Amino acid sequence: MLAVAIVASFMAILDSFVVNLALPAIGRELGGGLRVQQWVVDAYLLTLGALILAAGSLSDHFGRVRVLQWGLGGFALTSVLCGAAWTGEMLVVSRGLQGVAGALLVPSSLALIASHFDGAAQGAAIGKWSAWTSAAAIVAPLIGGVSVDLLSWRVIFFVNVVPAAAIWPVLARLRKADAVPGPAGSIDIAGALLAVIALGGPVYALIEQGTAGWGSPQVWLPLAAGLVATALFLIHESRTAAPLLPLGMFAVRNFGWGNIATAAIYGGFSLGFFALGIYIQQVGGMKATTAGLALLPSTVILMLLASFFGGLAGKYGPRWFMTAGPVLCAAGFLLTLSVGGSLNYWTQILPGQVVFGLGLSMTVAPLTAAILGSVAEKQAGVGSAVNNAVSRIAGLVCIAFAGFIVGPELTTPGLHRALLATAALLLLGAACSAVGIRNPVPASRR
Repeated sequence: MLAVAIVASFMAILDSFVVNLALPAIGRELGGGLRVQQWVVDAYLLTLGALILAAGSLSDHFGRVRVLQWGLGGFALTSVLCGAAWTGEMLVVSRGLQGVAGALLVPSSLALIASHFDGAAQGAAIGKWSAWTSAAAIVAPLIGGVSVDLLSWRVIFFVNVVPAAAIWPVLARLRKADAVPGPAGSIDIAGALLAVIALGGPVYALIEQGTAGWGSPQVWLPLAAGLVATALFLIHESRTAAPLLPLGMFAVRNFGWGNIATAAIYGGFSLGFFALGIYIQQVGGMKATTAGLALLPSTVILMLLASFFGGLAGKYGPRWFMTAGPVLCAAGFLLTLSVGGSLNYWTQILPGQVVFGLGLSMTVAPLTAAILGSVAEKQAGVGSAVNNAVSRIAGLVCIAFAGFIVGPELTTPGLHRALLATAALLLLGAACSAVGIRNPVPASRR
Protein backbone atom coordinates (compact mmCIF):
# COMPACT_ATOMS: atom_id res chain seq x y z
CA MET A 1 0.00 0.00 0.00
CA LEU A 2 2.77 2.44 0.96
CA ALA A 3 4.66 1.61 -2.24
CA VAL A 4 1.56 2.32 -4.35
CA ALA A 5 1.01 5.65 -2.60
CA ILE A 6 4.64 6.60 -3.18
CA VAL A 7 4.67 5.67 -6.88
CA ALA A 8 1.40 7.49 -7.63
CA SER A 9 2.47 10.68 -5.86
CA PHE A 10 5.98 10.44 -7.28
CA MET A 11 4.62 10.50 -10.82
CA ALA A 12 2.45 13.57 -10.27
CA ILE A 13 5.09 15.55 -8.39
CA LEU A 14 7.87 14.49 -10.77
CA ASP A 15 6.00 16.02 -13.67
CA SER A 16 5.67 19.28 -11.75
CA PHE A 17 9.45 19.66 -12.00
CA VAL A 18 10.86 17.24 -14.57
CA VAL A 19 10.52 19.74 -17.39
CA ASN A 20 12.74 22.37 -15.74
CA LEU A 21 16.00 21.23 -17.33
CA ALA A 22 14.22 20.29 -20.55
CA LEU A 23 12.89 23.83 -21.04
CA PRO A 24 15.86 25.09 -23.10
CA ALA A 25 15.52 22.09 -25.46
CA ILE A 26 11.75 22.57 -25.68
CA GLY A 27 12.32 26.24 -26.49
CA ARG A 28 14.83 25.40 -29.24
CA GLU A 29 12.45 22.93 -30.89
CA LEU A 30 9.06 24.58 -30.35
CA GLY A 31 10.05 28.25 -29.88
CA GLY A 32 8.29 30.87 -27.77
CA GLY A 33 11.09 31.98 -25.41
CA LEU A 34 10.67 32.45 -21.64
CA ARG A 35 6.91 32.97 -22.01
CA VAL A 36 6.31 29.47 -23.40
CA GLN A 37 8.78 28.01 -20.89
CA GLN A 38 6.75 29.52 -18.05
CA TRP A 39 3.49 28.20 -19.50
CA VAL A 40 4.85 24.66 -19.97
CA VAL A 41 5.43 24.59 -16.20
CA ASP A 42 2.43 26.64 -15.08
CA ALA A 43 -0.27 25.03 -17.25
CA TYR A 44 0.32 21.81 -15.32
CA LEU A 45 0.51 23.53 -11.95
CA LEU A 46 -2.62 25.58 -12.70
CA THR A 47 -4.98 22.66 -13.25
CA LEU A 48 -3.23 20.55 -10.62
CA GLY A 49 -3.52 23.26 -8.00
CA ALA A 50 -7.06 24.31 -8.87
CA LEU A 51 -8.55 20.82 -9.08
CA ILE A 52 -6.63 18.98 -6.38
CA LEU A 53 -9.21 20.27 -3.89
CA ALA A 54 -12.03 18.72 -5.87
CA ALA A 55 -9.96 15.55 -6.13
CA GLY A 56 -9.71 15.40 -2.34
CA SER A 57 -13.49 15.52 -2.10
CA LEU A 58 -13.78 12.84 -4.77
CA SER A 59 -11.33 10.68 -2.80
CA ASP A 60 -13.44 10.89 0.36
CA HIS A 61 -16.65 10.46 -1.65
CA PHE A 62 -15.85 7.56 -4.00
CA GLY A 63 -12.91 5.85 -2.28
CA ARG A 64 -9.14 6.36 -2.34
CA VAL A 65 -8.21 3.49 -4.63
CA ARG A 66 -10.96 4.14 -7.19
CA VAL A 67 -9.91 7.79 -7.61
CA LEU A 68 -6.27 6.69 -7.84
CA GLN A 69 -7.21 4.42 -10.73
CA TRP A 70 -8.97 7.25 -12.54
CA GLY A 71 -5.97 9.51 -12.10
CA LEU A 72 -3.44 6.88 -13.11
CA GLY A 73 -5.20 6.06 -16.38
CA GLY A 74 -5.68 9.72 -17.26
CA PHE A 75 -2.10 10.56 -16.38
CA ALA A 76 -0.68 7.90 -18.67
CA LEU A 77 -2.87 9.06 -21.58
CA THR A 78 -2.12 12.77 -21.20
CA SER A 79 1.60 12.04 -20.79
CA VAL A 80 1.54 10.49 -24.25
CA LEU A 81 -0.19 13.63 -25.58
CA CYS A 82 2.55 15.80 -24.08
CA GLY A 83 5.30 13.69 -25.59
CA ALA A 84 3.66 13.83 -29.03
CA ALA A 85 3.05 17.62 -29.01
CA TRP A 86 4.21 19.30 -32.23
CA THR A 87 3.77 22.96 -31.21
CA GLY A 88 4.29 24.96 -28.05
CA GLU A 89 0.56 25.60 -27.82
CA MET A 90 -0.22 21.88 -28.12
CA LEU A 91 2.26 21.09 -25.36
CA VAL A 92 0.77 23.75 -23.06
CA VAL A 93 -2.76 22.39 -23.57
CA SER A 94 -1.59 18.81 -23.00
CA ARG A 95 0.22 19.84 -19.84
CA GLY A 96 -2.99 21.41 -18.57
CA LEU A 97 -4.86 18.14 -19.15
CA GLN A 98 -2.05 16.23 -17.49
CA GLY A 99 -2.48 18.42 -14.42
CA VAL A 100 -6.15 17.41 -14.22
CA ALA A 101 -5.15 13.74 -14.00
CA GLY A 102 -2.30 14.53 -11.61
CA ALA A 103 -4.76 16.21 -9.26
CA LEU A 104 -6.44 12.84 -8.73
CA LEU A 105 -3.23 11.08 -7.70
CA VAL A 106 -1.71 13.00 -4.79
CA PRO A 107 -4.52 13.46 -2.22
CA SER A 108 -5.80 9.91 -2.61
CA SER A 109 -2.35 8.40 -2.14
CA LEU A 110 -1.56 10.45 0.97
CA ALA A 111 -5.03 9.77 2.40
CA LEU A 112 -4.29 6.04 2.12
CA ILE A 113 -1.29 6.52 4.41
CA ALA A 114 -3.20 8.71 6.86
CA SER A 115 -5.95 6.09 7.21
CA HIS A 116 -3.59 3.09 7.66
CA PHE A 117 -0.97 4.42 10.11
CA ASP A 118 -1.11 6.19 13.49
CA GLY A 119 1.28 8.09 15.79
CA ALA A 120 5.01 7.58 15.32
CA ALA A 121 4.34 4.90 12.67
CA GLN A 122 2.38 7.46 10.66
CA GLY A 123 5.26 9.94 11.03
CA ALA A 124 7.75 7.36 9.76
CA ALA A 125 5.45 6.35 6.87
CA ILE A 126 4.93 9.98 5.91
CA GLY A 127 8.69 10.40 6.16
CA LYS A 128 9.23 7.67 3.58
CA TRP A 129 6.46 9.10 1.40
CA SER A 130 7.96 12.57 1.74
CA ALA A 131 11.46 11.34 0.95
CA TRP A 132 10.41 9.74 -2.31
CA THR A 133 7.88 12.32 -3.44
CA SER A 134 10.04 15.29 -2.48
CA ALA A 135 12.98 13.59 -4.13
CA ALA A 136 10.88 13.69 -7.28
CA ALA A 137 11.18 17.48 -7.25
CA ILE A 138 14.95 17.28 -6.97
CA VAL A 139 15.82 14.19 -9.03
CA ALA A 140 13.52 15.40 -11.82
CA PRO A 141 16.20 17.65 -13.33
CA LEU A 142 18.53 14.66 -13.65
CA ILE A 143 15.86 12.61 -15.42
CA GLY A 144 15.07 15.55 -17.67
CA GLY A 145 18.75 16.21 -18.35
CA VAL A 146 19.62 12.65 -19.32
CA SER A 147 16.55 12.45 -21.56
CA VAL A 148 17.43 15.69 -23.35
CA ASP A 149 21.10 14.90 -23.89
CA LEU A 150 20.87 11.22 -24.81
CA LEU A 151 17.41 10.91 -26.37
CA SER A 152 14.79 13.67 -26.53
CA TRP A 153 12.82 15.90 -24.15
CA ARG A 154 9.75 13.94 -25.25
CA VAL A 155 10.99 10.87 -23.33
CA ILE A 156 10.29 12.57 -19.98
CA PHE A 157 6.58 12.25 -20.76
CA PHE A 158 6.47 8.87 -22.51
CA VAL A 159 8.29 7.21 -19.59
CA ASN A 160 5.26 7.81 -17.31
CA VAL A 161 3.47 4.93 -18.99
CA VAL A 162 5.89 2.42 -17.40
CA PRO A 163 5.16 3.02 -13.65
CA ALA A 164 1.46 3.48 -14.45
CA ALA A 165 1.32 0.04 -16.01
CA ALA A 166 3.39 -1.46 -13.18
CA ILE A 167 1.14 -0.41 -10.29
CA TRP A 168 -2.22 -0.81 -12.06
CA PRO A 169 -2.56 -4.54 -11.15
CA VAL A 170 -1.71 -3.74 -7.51
CA LEU A 171 -4.39 -1.06 -7.41
CA ALA A 172 -6.89 -3.52 -8.83
CA ARG A 173 -6.20 -5.87 -5.89
CA LEU A 174 -6.35 -3.04 -3.33
CA ARG A 175 -9.76 -2.01 -4.67
CA LYS A 176 -11.36 -4.85 -2.69
CA ALA A 177 -10.05 -3.37 0.57
CA ASP A 178 -10.90 0.23 -0.34
CA ALA A 179 -12.68 2.25 2.32
CA VAL A 180 -16.44 2.27 1.92
CA PRO A 181 -17.42 5.59 0.28
CA GLY A 182 -19.35 8.04 2.41
CA PRO A 183 -23.01 8.79 1.89
CA ALA A 184 -23.93 10.37 -1.42
CA GLY A 185 -23.52 14.11 -1.55
CA SER A 186 -22.82 16.87 -3.98
CA ILE A 187 -19.39 17.71 -5.37
CA ASP A 188 -18.63 21.43 -5.36
CA ILE A 189 -18.43 21.97 -9.13
CA ALA A 190 -19.09 25.72 -8.88
CA GLY A 191 -16.24 26.03 -6.40
CA ALA A 192 -13.89 24.15 -8.74
CA LEU A 193 -14.74 26.44 -11.68
CA LEU A 194 -14.28 29.56 -9.56
CA ALA A 195 -10.93 28.20 -8.34
CA VAL A 196 -9.69 27.73 -11.92
CA ILE A 197 -10.63 31.32 -12.81
CA ALA A 198 -9.25 32.70 -9.54
CA LEU A 199 -5.88 31.10 -10.25
CA GLY A 200 -5.81 31.27 -14.03
CA GLY A 201 -6.58 34.99 -14.37
CA PRO A 202 -3.71 36.36 -12.25
CA VAL A 203 -1.24 33.74 -13.52
CA TYR A 204 -2.08 34.60 -17.14
CA ALA A 205 -1.65 38.31 -16.36
CA LEU A 206 1.69 37.83 -14.63
CA ILE A 207 3.13 35.78 -17.49
CA GLU A 208 1.73 37.89 -20.35
CA GLN A 209 2.61 41.29 -18.84
CA GLY A 210 6.20 40.73 -19.94
CA THR A 211 5.17 41.05 -23.59
CA ALA A 212 1.87 42.97 -23.53
CA GLY A 213 2.51 45.34 -20.60
CA TRP A 214 0.34 46.05 -17.56
CA GLY A 215 -1.81 48.59 -19.42
CA SER A 216 -3.03 46.05 -21.97
CA PRO A 217 -6.61 44.73 -21.62
CA GLN A 218 -5.08 41.33 -22.36
CA VAL A 219 -3.38 41.62 -18.95
CA TRP A 220 -5.62 43.62 -16.64
CA LEU A 221 -8.92 42.02 -17.67
CA PRO A 222 -7.83 38.47 -16.70
CA LEU A 223 -6.26 39.88 -13.54
CA ALA A 224 -9.51 41.62 -12.58
CA ALA A 225 -11.54 38.49 -13.41
CA GLY A 226 -9.25 36.41 -11.21
CA LEU A 227 -9.56 38.78 -8.25
CA VAL A 228 -13.36 38.84 -8.56
CA ALA A 229 -13.43 35.04 -8.82
CA THR A 230 -11.28 34.78 -5.69
CA ALA A 231 -13.78 36.86 -3.70
CA LEU A 232 -16.72 34.87 -5.09
CA PHE A 233 -14.92 31.60 -4.32
CA LEU A 234 -14.45 32.51 -0.66
CA ILE A 235 -18.07 33.66 -0.35
CA HIS A 236 -19.35 30.52 -2.06
CA GLU A 237 -17.20 28.21 0.08
CA SER A 238 -18.47 29.85 3.27
CA ARG A 239 -22.11 29.26 2.29
CA THR A 240 -22.29 25.99 0.39
CA ALA A 241 -23.32 22.81 2.21
CA ALA A 242 -20.50 20.70 0.72
CA PRO A 243 -17.54 23.09 0.26
CA LEU A 244 -14.56 22.30 -1.90
CA LEU A 245 -12.41 24.12 0.65
CA PRO A 246 -13.81 23.75 4.19
CA LEU A 247 -12.75 27.13 5.56
CA GLY A 248 -13.40 25.94 9.11
CA MET A 249 -10.38 23.61 8.84
CA PHE A 250 -8.13 26.67 8.92
CA ALA A 251 -9.37 27.45 12.43
CA VAL A 252 -7.36 24.39 13.56
CA ARG A 253 -4.07 25.99 14.53
CA ASN A 254 -1.58 23.55 13.04
CA PHE A 255 -3.61 23.17 9.87
CA GLY A 256 -3.93 26.91 9.28
CA TRP A 257 -0.38 27.91 10.17
CA GLY A 258 1.04 24.79 8.53
CA ASN A 259 -0.52 25.71 5.21
CA ILE A 260 0.74 29.30 5.47
CA ALA A 261 4.24 27.90 6.04
CA THR A 262 3.71 25.48 3.13
CA ALA A 263 2.87 28.34 0.75
CA ALA A 264 6.05 30.24 1.62
CA ILE A 265 8.35 27.20 1.67
CA TYR A 266 7.17 25.49 -1.51
CA GLY A 267 6.85 28.77 -3.35
CA GLY A 268 10.52 29.34 -2.57
CA PHE A 269 11.50 25.84 -3.72
CA SER A 270 9.73 26.28 -7.05
CA LEU A 271 11.14 29.72 -7.82
CA GLY A 272 14.68 28.81 -6.80
CA PHE A 273 14.97 25.64 -8.86
CA PHE A 274 13.14 27.10 -11.85
CA ALA A 275 15.66 29.95 -12.09
CA LEU A 276 18.73 27.90 -11.14
CA GLY A 277 17.92 25.05 -13.54
CA ILE A 278 17.63 27.36 -16.54
CA TYR A 279 20.61 29.53 -15.54
CA ILE A 280 23.23 26.81 -15.18
CA GLN A 281 22.42 25.68 -18.73
CA GLN A 282 21.70 28.87 -20.67
CA VAL A 283 24.28 31.06 -18.91
CA GLY A 284 26.57 28.59 -17.15
CA GLY A 285 26.93 26.40 -20.24
CA MET A 286 26.21 23.06 -18.58
CA LYS A 287 24.73 20.19 -20.52
CA ALA A 288 21.29 19.13 -19.35
CA THR A 289 22.60 15.90 -17.80
CA THR A 290 25.45 17.70 -16.03
CA ALA A 291 22.96 20.25 -14.70
CA GLY A 292 20.80 17.44 -13.36
CA LEU A 293 23.78 15.85 -11.62
CA ALA A 294 24.69 19.24 -10.18
CA LEU A 295 21.39 19.35 -8.31
CA LEU A 296 21.48 15.70 -7.18
CA PRO A 297 23.35 15.88 -3.81
CA SER A 298 20.32 17.30 -2.00
CA THR A 299 18.28 14.33 -3.22
CA VAL A 300 20.73 11.86 -1.73
CA ILE A 301 20.66 13.67 1.62
CA LEU A 302 16.86 13.77 1.55
CA MET A 303 16.57 10.07 0.81
CA LEU A 304 18.92 9.22 3.69
CA LEU A 305 17.45 11.49 6.35
CA ALA A 306 13.76 12.23 5.65
CA SER A 307 12.39 9.11 7.36
CA PHE A 308 14.70 9.75 10.33
CA PHE A 309 13.41 13.30 10.80
CA GLY A 310 9.84 12.12 10.20
CA GLY A 311 10.19 9.69 13.09
CA LEU A 312 11.72 12.37 15.33
CA ALA A 313 8.85 14.74 14.51
CA GLY A 314 6.34 12.01 15.41
CA LYS A 315 8.12 11.55 18.76
CA TYR A 316 9.04 15.11 19.76
CA GLY A 317 6.67 17.22 17.67
CA PRO A 318 7.20 19.05 14.36
CA ARG A 319 7.50 22.69 15.45
CA TRP A 320 11.26 23.21 15.68
CA PHE A 321 12.07 20.90 12.78
CA MET A 322 9.74 23.02 10.63
CA THR A 323 11.57 26.12 11.88
CA ALA A 324 15.19 25.02 11.55
CA GLY A 325 14.71 23.20 8.24
CA PRO A 326 13.61 26.19 6.12
CA VAL A 327 16.35 28.35 7.70
CA LEU A 328 18.96 25.85 6.46
CA CYS A 329 17.27 25.72 3.05
CA ALA A 330 17.47 29.52 2.85
CA ALA A 331 21.14 29.39 3.82
CA GLY A 332 21.73 26.93 0.97
CA PHE A 333 20.24 29.29 -1.60
CA LEU A 334 22.15 32.26 -0.15
CA LEU A 335 25.40 30.32 -0.53
CA THR A 336 24.55 30.01 -4.23
CA LEU A 337 24.77 33.82 -4.56
CA SER A 338 28.48 33.21 -5.20
CA VAL A 339 27.50 32.17 -8.75
CA GLY A 340 28.90 34.67 -11.21
CA GLY A 341 31.47 34.94 -13.95
CA SER A 342 32.85 31.53 -14.91
CA LEU A 343 30.65 28.89 -13.27
CA ASN A 344 32.51 26.69 -10.76
CA TYR A 345 30.32 23.86 -9.52
CA TRP A 346 32.47 22.78 -6.59
CA THR A 347 32.60 26.21 -4.94
CA GLN A 348 29.43 27.91 -6.23
CA ILE A 349 26.76 25.18 -6.44
CA LEU A 350 27.71 22.13 -4.33
CA PRO A 351 28.00 23.80 -0.89
CA GLY A 352 24.54 25.32 -1.21
CA GLN A 353 23.04 22.04 -2.37
CA VAL A 354 24.45 20.16 0.64
CA VAL A 355 23.08 22.70 3.13
CA PHE A 356 19.76 22.82 1.28
CA GLY A 357 19.46 19.02 1.32
CA LEU A 358 19.92 18.89 5.09
CA GLY A 359 17.31 21.60 5.57
CA LEU A 360 14.89 19.91 3.18
CA SER A 361 15.21 16.63 5.10
CA MET A 362 14.28 18.40 8.33
CA THR A 363 11.32 20.19 6.75
CA VAL A 364 9.18 18.00 4.55
CA ALA A 365 8.06 15.07 6.72
CA PRO A 366 7.44 17.15 9.89
CA LEU A 367 5.47 19.69 7.86
CA THR A 368 3.26 17.02 6.29
CA ALA A 369 2.80 15.21 9.61
CA ALA A 370 1.83 18.41 11.44
CA ILE A 371 -0.88 19.22 8.93
CA LEU A 372 -2.33 15.74 8.46
CA GLY A 373 -2.15 15.04 12.18
CA SER A 374 -4.39 18.04 12.86
CA VAL A 375 -7.41 16.78 10.90
CA ALA A 376 -9.83 13.90 11.53
CA GLU A 377 -9.29 10.68 9.56
CA LYS A 378 -12.57 11.14 7.70
CA GLN A 379 -11.22 14.44 6.35
CA ALA A 380 -7.81 13.03 5.42
CA GLY A 381 -8.52 13.26 1.69
CA VAL A 382 -9.62 16.89 1.83
CA GLY A 383 -6.84 17.81 4.29
CA SER A 384 -4.09 16.34 2.14
CA ALA A 385 -5.66 17.87 -0.97
CA VAL A 386 -5.70 21.34 0.60
CA ASN A 387 -2.06 21.08 1.62
CA ASN A 388 -0.97 19.81 -1.78
CA ALA A 389 -3.05 22.48 -3.50
CA VAL A 390 -1.39 25.16 -1.39
CA SER A 391 2.10 23.91 -2.31
CA ARG A 392 1.31 23.65 -6.05
CA ILE A 393 -0.47 27.02 -6.14
CA ALA A 394 2.46 28.64 -4.36
CA GLY A 395 4.82 27.23 -6.99
CA LEU A 396 2.45 28.29 -9.76
CA VAL A 397 2.31 31.91 -8.56
CA CYS A 398 6.04 32.19 -7.86
CA ILE A 399 6.98 30.88 -11.31
CA ALA A 400 4.46 33.27 -12.84
CA PHE A 401 6.33 36.04 -10.98
CA ALA A 402 9.68 34.78 -12.33
CA GLY A 403 9.69 37.07 -15.35
CA PHE A 404 8.85 40.03 -13.13
CA ILE A 405 11.76 39.17 -10.80
CA VAL A 406 14.49 38.17 -13.25
CA GLY A 407 13.43 40.22 -16.29
CA PRO A 408 12.67 39.09 -19.85
CA GLU A 409 15.99 37.20 -20.05
CA LEU A 410 17.70 35.30 -17.24
CA THR A 411 21.10 36.85 -16.41
CA THR A 412 23.40 36.62 -13.38
CA PRO A 413 21.84 39.65 -11.64
CA GLY A 414 18.39 38.18 -12.38
CA LEU A 415 19.42 34.85 -10.84
CA HIS A 416 20.69 36.65 -7.75
CA ARG A 417 17.34 38.41 -7.36
CA ALA A 418 15.53 35.07 -7.68
CA LEU A 419 17.81 33.47 -5.06
CA LEU A 420 17.24 36.36 -2.63
CA ALA A 421 13.47 36.12 -3.15
CA THR A 422 13.67 32.35 -2.58
CA ALA A 423 15.60 32.78 0.67
CA ALA A 424 13.13 35.42 1.88
CA LEU A 425 10.20 33.06 1.27
CA LEU A 426 11.92 30.23 3.11
CA LEU A 427 12.71 32.43 6.11
CA LEU A 428 9.08 33.55 6.13
CA GLY A 429 8.03 29.91 6.24
CA ALA A 430 10.38 29.28 9.16
CA ALA A 431 8.96 32.25 11.06
CA CYS A 432 5.38 31.06 10.48
CA SER A 433 6.29 27.62 11.80
CA ALA A 434 7.98 29.00 14.92
CA VAL A 435 5.07 31.32 15.72
CA GLY A 436 2.11 29.20 14.67
CA ILE A 437 2.84 25.48 15.03
CA ARG A 438 2.23 23.72 18.34
CA ASN A 439 3.54 20.28 19.21
CA PRO A 440 0.81 17.74 20.05
CA VAL A 441 0.40 17.06 23.77
CA PRO A 442 1.31 13.41 24.60
CA ALA A 443 -1.67 11.30 25.71
CA SER A 444 -0.06 10.70 29.13
CA ARG A 445 -0.10 14.45 29.85
CA ARG A 446 -3.69 15.14 28.79
